Amino acid sequence: MTLTNDFTAQRARYNREAILSATPVTLLTMLYDRLLLDLGRAEAAQEREDWAVARENLLHAQDIIGELSSSLTVDAWDGGPALLGLYTYVSGLLTAANINRDSSHTRESIALLEPLRQAWYEAADDLPVQRPDVSATGMLGIG
Repeated sequence: MTLTNDFTAQRARYNREAILSATPVTLLTMLYDRLLLDLGRAEAAQEREDWAVARENLLHAQDIIGELSSSLTVDAWDGGPALLGLYTYVSGLLTAANINRDSSHTRESIALLEPLRQAWYEAADDLPVQRPDVSATGMLGIG
Protein backbone atom coordinates (compact mmCIF):
# COMPACT_ATOMS: atom_id res chain seq x y z
CA MET A 1 0.00 0.00 0.00
CA THR A 2 1.40 3.39 -0.91
CA LEU A 3 1.56 6.29 1.48
CA THR A 4 -1.30 8.05 -0.34
CA ASN A 5 -3.51 4.95 -0.20
CA ASP A 6 -2.67 4.46 3.47
CA PHE A 7 -3.60 8.08 4.25
CA THR A 8 -6.84 7.76 2.26
CA ALA A 9 -7.77 4.56 4.10
CA GLN A 10 -7.01 6.12 7.49
CA ARG A 11 -9.04 9.21 6.62
CA ALA A 12 -12.00 7.09 5.51
CA ARG A 13 -11.81 5.05 8.73
CA TYR A 14 -11.66 8.27 10.82
CA ASN A 15 -14.66 9.75 8.97
CA ARG A 16 -16.66 6.54 9.41
CA GLU A 17 -15.93 6.45 13.13
CA ALA A 18 -16.81 10.13 13.50
CA ILE A 19 -20.18 9.53 11.87
CA LEU A 20 -20.94 6.36 13.83
CA SER A 21 -20.10 8.01 17.15
CA ALA A 22 -21.91 11.29 16.47
CA THR A 23 -25.04 12.36 18.29
CA PRO A 24 -28.17 13.01 16.20
CA VAL A 25 -27.70 16.79 16.40
CA THR A 26 -24.06 16.46 15.36
CA LEU A 27 -25.11 14.32 12.40
CA LEU A 28 -27.60 16.99 11.40
CA THR A 29 -24.98 19.74 11.49
CA MET A 30 -22.58 17.50 9.57
CA LEU A 31 -25.23 17.01 6.87
CA TYR A 32 -25.78 20.76 6.61
CA ASP A 33 -22.03 21.35 6.42
CA ARG A 34 -21.68 18.86 3.58
CA LEU A 35 -24.80 20.19 1.84
CA LEU A 36 -23.42 23.73 1.80
CA LEU A 37 -19.98 22.49 0.77
CA ASP A 38 -21.59 20.70 -2.19
CA LEU A 39 -23.55 23.80 -3.13
CA GLY A 40 -20.48 26.03 -2.93
CA ARG A 41 -18.55 23.60 -5.12
CA ALA A 42 -21.46 23.37 -7.57
CA GLU A 43 -21.74 27.14 -7.84
CA ALA A 44 -18.00 27.51 -8.45
CA ALA A 45 -18.15 24.78 -11.11
CA GLN A 46 -21.14 26.45 -12.77
CA GLU A 47 -19.30 29.76 -12.89
CA ARG A 48 -16.37 28.14 -14.70
CA GLU A 49 -18.76 26.05 -16.85
CA ASP A 50 -17.48 22.73 -15.52
CA TRP A 51 -20.84 21.04 -15.90
CA ALA A 52 -19.72 17.54 -14.86
CA VAL A 53 -18.45 18.77 -11.49
CA ALA A 54 -21.50 21.00 -11.03
CA ARG A 55 -23.81 18.07 -11.80
CA GLU A 56 -22.03 15.75 -9.37
CA ASN A 57 -22.24 18.26 -6.53
CA LEU A 58 -25.83 19.25 -7.24
CA LEU A 59 -26.91 15.61 -7.30
CA HIS A 60 -25.16 14.95 -4.00
CA ALA A 61 -26.81 18.03 -2.52
CA GLN A 62 -30.18 16.71 -3.72
CA ASP A 63 -29.44 13.38 -2.01
CA ILE A 64 -28.80 15.23 1.25
CA ILE A 65 -32.00 17.25 0.88
CA GLY A 66 -33.83 13.96 0.28
CA GLU A 67 -32.33 12.49 3.45
CA LEU A 68 -33.23 15.58 5.46
CA SER A 69 -36.78 15.45 4.09
CA SER A 70 -37.29 11.75 4.73
CA SER A 71 -35.93 11.93 8.28
CA LEU A 72 -38.07 14.93 9.21
CA THR A 73 -40.97 14.14 11.54
CA VAL A 74 -43.30 16.79 10.16
CA ASP A 75 -45.93 16.60 12.89
CA ALA A 76 -43.41 16.67 15.77
CA TRP A 77 -43.41 20.48 15.91
CA ASP A 78 -45.24 23.48 14.44
CA GLY A 79 -42.43 24.34 12.01
CA GLY A 80 -42.25 20.84 10.53
CA PRO A 81 -44.55 21.43 7.53
CA ALA A 82 -42.79 24.70 6.65
CA LEU A 83 -39.37 23.05 6.83
CA LEU A 84 -40.57 20.22 4.59
CA GLY A 85 -41.91 22.82 2.18
CA LEU A 86 -38.53 24.54 2.16
CA TYR A 87 -36.74 21.26 1.47
CA THR A 88 -39.16 20.55 -1.40
CA TYR A 89 -38.61 24.02 -2.83
CA VAL A 90 -34.81 23.72 -2.61
CA SER A 91 -34.94 20.30 -4.25
CA GLY A 92 -36.78 21.89 -7.18
CA LEU A 93 -34.22 24.71 -7.32
CA LEU A 94 -31.37 22.20 -7.46
CA THR A 95 -33.06 20.25 -10.22
CA ALA A 96 -33.54 23.46 -12.21
CA ALA A 97 -29.95 24.55 -11.47
CA ASN A 98 -28.72 21.27 -12.89
CA ILE A 99 -30.98 21.02 -15.93
CA ASN A 100 -30.74 24.69 -16.90
CA ARG A 101 -27.11 25.15 -15.82
CA ASP A 102 -28.28 28.16 -13.84
CA SER A 103 -26.08 29.23 -10.93
CA SER A 104 -28.71 31.69 -9.69
CA HIS A 105 -30.77 28.71 -8.44
CA THR A 106 -27.72 27.36 -6.65
CA ARG A 107 -27.06 30.76 -5.04
CA GLU A 108 -30.71 30.99 -3.94
CA SER A 109 -30.44 27.54 -2.35
CA ILE A 110 -27.33 28.60 -0.45
CA ALA A 111 -29.08 31.79 0.71
CA LEU A 112 -32.02 29.76 2.02
CA LEU A 113 -30.01 27.01 3.69
CA GLU A 114 -27.13 28.92 5.29
CA PRO A 115 -29.34 30.53 7.98
CA LEU A 116 -30.76 27.09 8.77
CA ARG A 117 -27.27 25.68 9.22
CA GLN A 118 -26.47 28.50 11.63
CA ALA A 119 -29.73 27.92 13.51
CA TRP A 120 -28.98 24.20 13.91
CA TYR A 121 -25.51 25.01 15.22
CA GLU A 122 -27.00 27.45 17.73
CA ALA A 123 -29.58 24.87 18.79
CA ALA A 124 -26.84 22.25 19.16
CA ASP A 125 -24.86 24.59 21.40
CA ASP A 126 -27.89 24.99 23.67
CA LEU A 127 -28.35 21.23 24.17
CA PRO A 128 -26.66 19.34 26.96
CA VAL A 129 -23.77 17.11 25.86
CA GLN A 130 -25.12 13.79 24.61
CA ARG A 131 -23.44 10.45 24.20
CA PRO A 132 -24.35 8.49 21.09
CA ASP A 133 -26.73 5.55 21.42
CA VAL A 134 -24.33 2.66 20.96
CA SER A 135 -27.15 0.16 20.63
CA ALA A 136 -28.45 1.99 17.55
CA THR A 137 -25.06 2.29 15.82
CA GLY A 138 -23.52 -1.03 16.79
CA MET A 139 -20.28 -1.59 18.63
CA LEU A 140 -18.10 1.47 18.45
CA GLY A 141 -15.28 0.30 20.68
CA ILE A 142 -16.33 2.76 23.38
CA GLY A 143 -16.33 1.76 27.03
